[in-house]
Amino acid sequence: MEYNDKTVLIVGLARSGIAAAKFLSKRGACVVVKEDKPPGQLKYALEKLQGLNIEYHLKDDYDIPFDECSLVVVSPGVPLDHPTVATAQANNIPVISELELAYRHCPAQLIAITGTNGKTTTTALTGEILKAGGRKTYVAGNIGIPLIEVVEDARIGDVVVCEVSSFQLETVHLFNPYIAAILNITEDHLNRHKTMENYLRMKTKIFQNQGPDQFLVINRDDNVLVDGASKAKAKVMYFSKKTNLKKGCYVEDDTIVISMDNKKMPVCSVQDLKMPGEHNIENALAACLIGFLAGVAVNDIGRALIKFPGVEHRLEYVDTIGGVEYYNDSKGTNPEASIKAINAMARPIILIAGGMDKGSDFSPLIKHFFGKVKELVLLGEAANRIEAQAIRLGFKNIHKVSSLEEAVDKSSQLAQGGDCVLLSPACASWDMFKDFEERGRLYKKAVGNLRR
Repeated sequence: MEYNDKTVLIVGLARSGIAAAKFLSKRGACVVVKEDKPPGQLKYALEKLQGLNIEYHLKDDYDIPFDECSLVVVSPGVPLDHPTVATAQANNIPVISELELAYRHCPAQLIAITGTNGKTTTTALTGEILKAGGRKTYVAGNIGIPLIEVVEDARIGDVVVCEVSSFQLETVHLFNPYIAAILNITEDHLNRHKTMENYLRMKTKIFQNQGPDQFLVINRDDNVLVDGASKAKAKVMYFSKKTNLKKGCYVEDDTIVISMDNKKMPVCSVQDLKMPGEHNIENALAACLIGFLAGVAVNDIGRALIKFPGVEHRLEYVDTIGGVEYYNDSKGTNPEASIKAINAMARPIILIAGGMDKGSDFSPLIKHFFGKVKELVLLGEAANRIEAQAIRLGFKNIHKVSSLEEAVDKSSQLAQGGDCVLLSPACASWDMFKDFEERGRLYKKAVGNLRR
């Protein structure tokens, strides 16, 4: 699509909105921005877009020239029932995500990875595997770098590995990756998607346009996903932690194995992985299979796997103080992610949890406390609901605090040598923080302050 003198409305000025505004403005579009925040809260965004010819409608200004708009690009954090988006749709103006916009301009081979948990780790690890195989590789998407930012540098023959969220998939139409992967599906974002059926429908949009010359990578151990993938037209390939596969990637005798065309190829020992936790074995299996399908040699895959240290804010070791280990799992933004974090810990746990309430059921998480979690320190919007569910299930060692710094101080007082303090909130961060990265950084800073 040519954008010269076309009016494009961007809704939301977070990372992807800023990147889309720059991209479109550079191509001659008349960019109009709608953002509900006031100018005082948009200093970073406005500085990034300084000097560009952009028409802003901030806070309560809804006087938007819909009659001139030919396209709307919506940021992932903006729901489709937002008044501006709803008005655009009522006026039959196409509404797309930044992901869709970037896809339409991406010359490189695209690999897209989604799932409830493990997306960022698998995306980063897949990127390292492809680099080890000699491919010019870009890693982008929900991992922190908008896909539209790398599109300008990527060339034919390069590969882009993109982390994709359900929010981004709501407004895709042509999006069609060479390899799509869905790692798992558990309850999350029900405050936005309302039902698990809707949530699954958004996730499966990642493969809706694929054909028989493309690949869909699925977790064989997730029955909901296996059923959902029955509609796929792509070649469906599986990974499994529980089952040996004729075709796919699995664990046999503590060894990661790729099996293809009646040939079994050992990749590396599970013991050689630096990432803690059983769930990271699944992430490694998915990344191995994606790398192999993208043409990387098994030796190169193994080399990248055993070097990979993990990703910041995902079961990240922070420090040991007074015999107590501190871990940052700020990316644990739903109960299932926090269950995996708890199960990865070998020591008794002081758990810091709570944050923005996404409507999740916390009872499966609380049932994993017994025998693992000694004390629960709660903060944020969801604290009262988590506390009520915990007490109902018989867990009563609960402490409520009003800040992350207070949570770290309280946890350090409760912990004894041989314990660990784990930040794994099971909730989103937006009630108190800009994002999970800020929450994780502030946690690490607060832990560092314990040494003073």
